[in-house]
Amino acid sequence: MADLKDLLQSADWKAEKHVPVIEAPDQVKKGEFFKVTVSVGKEIPHPNKSEHFISWISLFFQPQGEKYPYQIGRAEFSSHGASINGPDSSTVYTHPEIAITFKTDKLGVIFASSYCNIHGLWQSSKELNIV
Repeated sequence: MADLKDLLQSADWKAEKHVPVIEAPDQVKKGEFFKVTVSVGKEIPHPNKSEHFISWISLFFQPQGEKYPYQIGRAEFSSHGASINGPDSSTVYTHPEIAITFKTDKLGVIFASSYCNIHGLWQSSKELNIV
């Protein structure tokens, strides 16, 4: 039996459409809020159809020297070509992107994970430097 950690896939997001792309400042001021954006399909768009879609994105922060990460946020994407009122109604699609603002006093690593209904779990990370 595999461990969940063994199922997490990663790659270069410029060549793979499933990797969550973390956009955050290279340095942030200690104790000041900053924005982190995570998207899937930045360079190569990910399909967003009822049969192939990104279901969710989660964002974590692990401060340097601490054992466990903090879950900073999570977004679920529920509409992949949904039509509620029959054939004449609008069709709605969500785009797999989240923006979260937080602050910290410690250096650490930002982790993002995402789930594709066909291709499974994906992850990426970015170091956070405090000035």
